[in-house]
Amino acid sequence: MIQSPRVILIVLDGAGIGELPDADKYGDKNTNTIGNTAREVGGLYLPVLQQMGLGNLTDIKGVSPNKNSIASFGKAKEVSAGKDSTSGHWELMGLQTSSPFPSFPEGFPDKIIEQFIDKTGCKDVLGNKAASGTTIINELGEKHLNNHYPIIYTSADSVFQVAAHEDVISVDKLYEMCRIARNEILVGEHSVGRVIARPFLVDKNGNFERTPRRKDFSVDPPQDTLLDNLFDVGIPVTGIGKIEDLFNNHGITYSNHTQHNPEAIKALVNTMDSDRKGFIFVNLPDFDTAWGHRNNYQSFAKGLEQFDSDLSDIIEKMYRNDILIVTADHGCDPTTQGTDHTREYIPVLIYGPPINSGLNIGVRDSFSDIGATIADIFDVKTNIAGKSFWEDIVLSV
Repeated sequence: MIQSPRVILIVLDGAGIGELPDADKYGDKNTNTIGNTAREVGGLYLPVLQQMGLGNLTDIKGVSPNKNSIASFGKAKEVSAGKDSTSGHWELMGLQTSSPFPSFPEGFPDKIIEQFIDKTGCKDVLGNKAASGTTIINELGEKHLNNHYPIIYTSADSVFQVAAHEDVISVDKLYEMCRIARNEILVGEHSVGRVIARPFLVDKNGNFERTPRRKDFSVDPPQDTLLDNLFDVGIPVTGIGKIEDLFNNHGITYSNHTQHNPEAIKALVNTMDSDRKGFIFVNLPDFDTAWGHRNNYQSFAKGLEQFDSDLSDIIEKMYRNDILIVTADHGCDPTTQGTDHTREYIPVLIYGPPINSGLNIGVRDSFSDIGATIADIFDVKTNIAGKSFWEDIVLSV
């Protein structure tokens, strides 16, 4: 055990590195989020990630393999059914799911919509289809302003999203509608991963724009995760980004609900400056929500290069007992025709003064191996899934 360790786990949301063996069952043959993005833009410039060994994991144009990497490296399979953020993050923390969360690409059944209208008191709804959030508020925003009906939509993910103009349906009322949907309607066979409140306004140019008051109402994890185990023994757990949403606040000591990558990186740096122990769990969402789902591989590439630059600053702030893990939760290949998540391996890069450099930890059988390893770092007893690789990577105990 390392004395007073601090572990920083950064999840590049959607940054997969190649199709899993069962990818064809999900319609994801030949997907490779990072590799295909690099190819489409003519190469990536990721000097820090290259030093850490990212190029050893898959063919990435511009990122060469590195036999003398400064980190231990490998990749991991997803055991859980599906390919969404909730199950991906749960599996990282040792909770594997056998059934995917339900999705509704053709819209929600009439009985769901009827219950929503009845229980929330709205007269009717608009939408009820799979759509981009920015597209649907532009399509239906004027109608919403006229009739005051909330806009219901979903995506390829397991989500029930409710959009409303803040001056038409107050944010508090919108949140209450979502709580009703989460707790009273979307249960059992219809228990989607997340119900999401999507408030919006009209900007100075007359365009509809979503506001930062988004709020997610997630399903509870069905059993304890590593977060609960750490929390229960007094190890601080800091969630940055949408971590609190994905775990419905279970096992979180502190939360900083940032909306985009730059805010999350700033929050991480500030946390590293102020707290010298515990577990810091960071989600960088823009790879998924802003770029992957919108097939914007150019911005995805720029985001990777910006993260690589940010990584230099993060590494400079690390203390002698700090351990940094860079990974993902699924793929979201922006070069494909579809806009869904993709069933891929995730990268596993582990760096820090206590960590062996240049060690290939191979292909891990589950994302949960990361959680099991973190449990060993903190010397916490747990019943979570996964096989730790801590003894392989640690320089000394």
